[in-house]
Amino acid sequence: MNTTDAKKRIEQLKKVIAEHRYAYHVLDEATMSDSALDSLKHELYTLEQEYPDLITSDSPTQRVGGQPLPKFEKVAHARPMLSMEDVFTPEEFQAWLVRLEKVGGKAVDELFCMPKLDGLAISVVYEDGMLTTAATRGNGRVGENVTQNVRTIQSIPLKLRPAKGKKLPQRVEVRGEVYFPQKAFDELNAELREKGEPEFANPRNTAAGSIRQLDSTITASRGLAFVAWDLDGDFGQDNMLDEWKLMAELGFKPVPESKLFTRVEDVQKHWSRLQEKREGLGYWIDGMVVRVNNNALYQKLGVVGKTPRGLVAWKFPAEEATTIIKEVKWTVGRTGALTPVAVVEPTWIGGTTVQHASLHNLDEIERLDVRVGDTAILYKAGDIIPKIKEVIGKLRPKGAEKLEAPVTCPVCGSDVERREGEVAIYCANPRCFVQDREAVLHAARAFEIDGIGPQTIAALLENGIISGPADLFTLEAGEMVGLEGFAEISAKKLVEEIQSKKTISLPRFIMSLGIRNVGEQTAIDLAGEFGTLEAFMDADLEKFVAVDGIGEVVAQSIVDYFEQEHHQALVKAYLDYGVEVVPVEKKKDSQLTGKTFVLTGTLATLSRDGAKELIRAAGAKASGSVSKKTDYVVVGESPGSKAQKAQELGVTVLSEQAFIDMMRSV
Repeated sequence: MNTTDAKKRIEQLKKVIAEHRYAYHVLDEATMSDSALDSLKHELYTLEQEYPDLITSDSPTQRVGGQPLPKFEKVAHARPMLSMEDVFTPEEFQAWLVRLEKVGGKAVDELFCMPKLDGLAISVVYEDGMLTTAATRGNGRVGENVTQNVRTIQSIPLKLRPAKGKKLPQRVEVRGEVYFPQKAFDELNAELREKGEPEFANPRNTAAGSIRQLDSTITASRGLAFVAWDLDGDFGQDNMLDEWKLMAELGFKPVPESKLFTRVEDVQKHWSRLQEKREGLGYWIDGMVVRVNNNALYQKLGVVGKTPRGLVAWKFPAEEATTIIKEVKWTVGRTGALTPVAVVEPTWIGGTTVQHASLHNLDEIERLDVRVGDTAILYKAGDIIPKIKEVIGKLRPKGAEKLEAPVTCPVCGSDVERREGEVAIYCANPRCFVQDREAVLHAARAFEIDGIGPQTIAALLENGIISGPADLFTLEAGEMVGLEGFAEISAKKLVEEIQSKKTISLPRFIMSLGIRNVGEQTAIDLAGEFGTLEAFMDADLEKFVAVDGIGEVVAQSIVDYFEQEHHQALVKAYLDYGVEVVPVEKKKDSQLTGKTFVLTGTLATLSRDGAKELIRAAGAKASGSVSKKTDYVVVGESPGSKAQKAQELGVTVLSEQAFIDMMRSV
């Protein structure tokens, strides 16, 4: 092969490899296997070693890390890399739109929305189509030259592709986010675990640290990726949607899940959808960027300080926030347990404004050393009440005193006690008013009675109309007329609702009793084992312990419950008042008996509760988390990390149809 032939072959190889890079990193299509691609790259490398004069800066072989740098040079940005204003609530978002209309002179009719990736902002500059410079944001005007490291990122083209029908400007700048794909981040931590080295906790910080390595071979080994969100180059485009399409043509992957909307309500729906999908995206996002689509209007709106008026980052509800503890109250639950609750300054977290935070028990107060006046970090997972993660000691006011447990019940004034082997403290009065109220409320929810809440129950108890849960079924409309919120029609409606719920399944009836340590799944297990209420109540400790999944603590709780006469009287009262407890067929062993299922994603033909009912009917259990003990993970649309964890642990993954077929075969 002579030089001319080698040059021709090298150009062919570069073109094929570049096409595959575009298909894989921009179009999410694998056009050849990794081993075949490696073979082409090896051939290219061999030819370039033989003909070094033919090596060009856009060659795929030049992505490998170069010699370590002594330091990073500074790079001045052609235009400042500005920051964004954050909004957190729908009200703040609406206020931003109002400001745009006021400054721009008219309502904005088109908004372009992009997920806000949790990464490091980078500017990539091309001269005559070739990558020349890559720089970090820095202070917005001057950043660090990280070109050598950025060249190692496969999703950043070394040479721009031609845009159909467009003349390539002499200078093109693309801005976007270098980020850590979730899979690559997990693989990196797995390698560190095997070596016994500390793992990385934060993907954004790790991405930033990786891009700022003086040794670019380290950057090359990290598996970083890049998405584009801004184009600076005159292609004749006049809006953000055009730029988004152009960046894909040029060889970049623009931010996925980006859409143009003309209605504010659709923007809000997209923001909500992204929150629901974020767990299964494969990369971390912390909000949604909303930008005025029209470029001329965007420029007209101008800049305030260091933030453009024409875009905002609508952040997802914070999972952590700081607040100040105003006081600590003790509440009494249906079992008589006293629970400390911190009253805090109103704080926006997890999508809602909260004023209370759980402190669990006295041990937790002592562990955190919580005091009134402290500045605390709250955290929230899902829809549960926020908890206090820690207090910031350096912000503690002088004279803040340690908290002490109450010695009397805050409701009835009775003594409190701490039972052997338990952390909680209890009101010693079994007839404490709050316990009665909570017991009635708990029963009403188990019987699925609509239209009755804590205030109504409190009024019924205070006026002596009822004295316990079973008394709900003796209510008459005339007794309720005159209570706050009840006239003749509303009272009659509630009584009819209660009477319509006299028939209840055995599992739900067991739930209604409020036995300590007996939750929904345990009640289902007990009902499935004993079949009837009589058999359940006649069982002894030994029989309860023998039930699969019922340990000695739960078994003892059940025995202790029925040893108290007023609990036996409660069951009798229900039956005397016409409540019918429907028996269940005792579990029959099947091939799924004792198996554990986990559901993830949205099921197309089944509700989540419906799927759980099928699982339980088959003698199996529905769990909320994946572990080595999990037998099957059922995957619906947009699954979360549970599907990935199942694969890592070797747990069998089922499609929705495969799950339905399995249930039908039982």
